[in-house]
Amino acid sequence: MNTQELKSRHQELDKIIQQGYKNYASDDVLKRYKKQKLKIKELIDKQGST
Repeated sequence: MNTQELKSRHQELDKIIQQGYKNYASDDVLKRYKKQKLKIKELIDKQGST
């Protein structure tokens, strides 16, 4: 994935997490999305530093 796609997915996950809190999603589901968001953030930072 290129940087733009990663940033887009990161923003999408942020919206999903916010919506999950509003709709009282289970902690397991939110935790999975947060981990995925963190991995994408690390990839963005790694690509930005190269």
